[in-house]
Amino acid sequence: MNAATPAPSFDVVGIGNAIVDVMAPIEDDALVALGMARGGMTLIDTGQARQLYEAMGPAREISGGSAANTLAGLASLGAKCAFIGQVADDQLGEVFAHDIRATGIQFDVTARAGDPPTARCLIFVSPDGQRTMNTYLGASQFLPAEALDPALIADAKILYLEGYLWDPEEPRAAMKQAITAARGAGREVAFTLSDAFVIARHGDDFRALIDAGQIQVLFANEHELAALTGCEDFDTGLAALAPKVATLVVTRSERGAVAVSGGKHAYVQAEPVDQVVDTTGAGDMFAAGFLHARVGGRSLADCLKAGAICAAEIISHYGARPEADLKALLAEKLG
Repeated sequence: MNAATPAPSFDVVGIGNAIVDVMAPIEDDALVALGMARGGMTLIDTGQARQLYEAMGPAREISGGSAANTLAGLASLGAKCAFIGQVADDQLGEVFAHDIRATGIQFDVTARAGDPPTARCLIFVSPDGQRTMNTYLGASQFLPAEALDPALIADAKILYLEGYLWDPEEPRAAMKQAITAARGAGREVAFTLSDAFVIARHGDDFRALIDAGQIQVLFANEHELAALTGCEDFDTGLAALAPKVATLVVTRSERGAVAVSGGKHAYVQAEPVDQVVDTTGAGDMFAAGFLHARVGGRSLADCLKAGAICAAEIISHYGARPEADLKALLAEKLG
């Protein structure tokens, strides 16, 4: 940042899917009657989403979405954040908007009128805790470029993007425009690859962004690293990708995480937990801890440690939003 560039007001602005997780208990025979594969994750259409939602018993609604989860973690750590994502003008759209604003995150995108409805993940929980998920992406796939405020993007230290939203054409164009706005303002762009299937469809796009120097912080797990580089050997893939981005962060589940920045390597072990209850959102919360430490000027090793602490909190309970005081946890374990 040069002398002519004003200090940003926000730590992180994120763009991602605006999804509401709807969770309800179910008996296994009812699961079979509804035609669902126990423990699976299925993408569903509008009709299926409405049919399954009507079939659910009393449900618990929790706002989700990868980038939104990361911002929720960041906000709980005291970061100032804003979110850009598309909801519909319906009940679940109101739930999502309320939840994200209640965490202190700025959310100003106008709700979309008419169909499709707000994205939701309908989660049926069996008596033994097994989760069967049915995901409907709905309105989140129709985020238009005009929903972006270039001044807001330029007013954040980091623009954070999720790979999941790269698939539909409209939000992909919006994210490309956001990258241009962020880089034009001299801000960092952080990108999470999200899933190997996203890379299978859009790996060429991601590699082009990386080669053009448009991504400064790249988050991946070891499977995504292999998919992006074509290298099954972890160390070979790391060596191939690390020189192309300012900071590369790769998580390895119970084997911890590695980061490379400016030729320097750092490693952190996974934080111990009494019991792994639900790994949903672990990568999202790892990114939250890492980015919070980064905007705070901490060392690469400290950024990794912060990520590991936050990820451990998430996998110790159901749901992808923190339940413990993350700020207190970092103060205790990181100092």
